Amino acid sequence: MAEKHNLKTQKAFSIGRAIAILRQEAPRYTVPIVSHYLASPFKVLISTLLSLRTKDKTTAAAAQRLFARADTPESILRIPLDNLEQLIYPVGFYKNKARTLHHVCQTLLEKYGGNVPGGLDELLTIKGIGRKTANLVVTLGFNLPGICVDIHVHRICNRWGYVHTAAPDDTESALRKKLPKKYWIEFNDLLVTYGQNVCLPVSPRCSTCPLAGFCPKTGVARHR
Repeated sequence: MAEKHNLKTQKAFSIGRAIAILRQEAPRYTVPIVSHYLASPFKVLISTLLSLRTKDKTTAAAAQRLFARADTPESILRIPLDNLEQLIYPVGFYKNKARTLHHVCQTLLEKYGGNVPGGLDELLTIKGIGRKTANLVVTLGFNLPGICVDIHVHRICNRWGYVHTAAPDDTESALRKKLPKKYWIEFNDLLVTYGQNVCLPVSPRCSTCPLAGFCPKTGVARHR
């Protein structure tokens, strides 16, 4: 009986209600660093590449240093690799990321005239750009429909019982089939902000969560 009740609770989860609440709550918190560069697809792309496996505070400082010196593919390529490594340190895997930045900038110049393509499929052909990065460029850089799924979105959607998936790529596929398209562009920003401040990976703040009244807390073993 308990299992049937749980399934019933999961089916009752209202994604529209959740998003409406998160929209109201979002201004209380610091937004993800990538959202600071909405006017520039190139800066969205580069800051997202820097942010992978790196805390937002570290990414923000590195992006600020980099863009103060170079904010175009040409200018980034003019920075010697060892200098670029020092400039973006201590982002995670900074040596690999410096090489990726050079490769991506070279590809943009050679294939796209220095511009960032706005299509998901085109972005994914560039070595170093994965689905999370490509979707963020599409949604935040070009304001086009896309679903960016990082670990926060994957975790939260499964806790809500809105999807039942094992990996972020599976979550993206499930959301593309289920999530109303009107929510696609804002979805990552809202859930990352919520995931960094309230719905934490370990011991989420359920006692102060504005969604606590209707969230099934699927898989949550401990909370505060």
